[in-house]
Amino acid sequence: MFSKQVKVFLGMCAGLFILLTGVLQMSDMDSEVRAAGEKGVPASSAQGWRLLDPISYENLTVFPVVTSQDADTSEFATLDDALASGDAIVTEQGNYMRRTREGLQGEPRSIGSAQVNQLALVNRGKRPLILLAGEVVSGGKQDRIIGKDRIVPMGAAPLPLNVFCVERGRWTASSDNFAAAKMMAHPSVREKAAVDQDQGRVWAAVRGQDSLASNLEVHPGAAAAAAPPVISTRDTEAVIASVAPTESYRQIYQSRAVSSSVESFAEQIERRFNRATSGLKGERVVGVVVAFGGEVAWSDAFASSELFEAYWPKLLRSYVVEALTWHASRENPSLEDAREFLRPATGHFREETEPGVYRWRESTAGRVAQIELEALAPKPMTLHWLKVATR
Repeated sequence: MFSKQVKVFLGMCAGLFILLTGVLQMSDMDSEVRAAGEKGVPASSAQGWRLLDPISYENLTVFPVVTSQDADTSEFATLDDALASGDAIVTEQGNYMRRTREGLQGEPRSIGSAQVNQLALVNRGKRPLILLAGEVVSGGKQDRIIGKDRIVPMGAAPLPLNVFCVERGRWTASSDNFAAAKMMAHPSVREKAAVDQDQGRVWAAVRGQDSLASNLEVHPGAAAAAAPPVISTRDTEAVIASVAPTESYRQIYQSRAVSSSVESFAEQIERRFNRATSGLKGERVVGVVVAFGGEVAWSDAFASSELFEAYWPKLLRSYVVEALTWHASRENPSLEDAREFLRPATGHFREETEPGVYRWRESTAGRVAQIELEALAPKPMTLHWLKVATR
């Protein structure tokens, strides 16, 4: 009997010891997370990311996200490259023609009639195709943006592709197939597509109305003291009236009146960014955390530096457009602010999966939405990580 009591007592002691050890380990881990963002400490222990010091110009600040764990993503193709090489075809539904290695064969193959919010996509290449919400494709009956992050496997049947219109005033074919505009819609528009999934709000954001109105609502006290936007709603309306009567996103933001401001601004950020990241040893840039004025509001990060470099030119210009449409001060956010934003979001959770191809996850909590695109083959990896402070 005594021996049995001793065994019970020793078992309880062992259990308490294990519990205490776990608590201490969690405490140590929490200290690491609190310190994240400091020099040499990962900003997110899960991804192994580290934040560099902020790079600022006017009211735009970017924090480079770096890692020593650079994945191999060479087995994936981007939409811009696939459209340019002919490995991908994007067209209006009902307008796809079956093609073979020998050329065009057969009658037009219909997968439905033309619709505003759906196109047809065929991946004819030898690599899975990455699509990111907000990428602009031009042509067809009206220009569109990709509605959601996803992966299209090679050799798949013609895919009904969810999109949003960014050219409200046209419904006549300018070409059979779509071309890559090599543009990413700016965050206010991307958010309305990727998070809100609302065509009306996408149209409003293209004109600048939705983003500016929301900005003023979020910052009622600071708006009066903040500098007015370089690209105002009035400017956008003037461009629409003169050179973009169909309200084409591409024509508005590539117009001379707008693009000159965008390019000169982007050059300033790009020069500072290259200088700040050129001396990295054993680490590569895989993403950025972005702030407008004093508010950290956006982040794009990738599995590899190769993917980041492919998307960076059009991502940068999308951030610049956003900065130019904001009532925002030149107040600079801290490294701590950016580190907090980089923490994984928790809250309401949604998931969509195409078995053996990809998994799409969305987490929302309050004003924060986080979206992850995970490739399931050839091996699981998070190809794109997006986080946004919704407005």
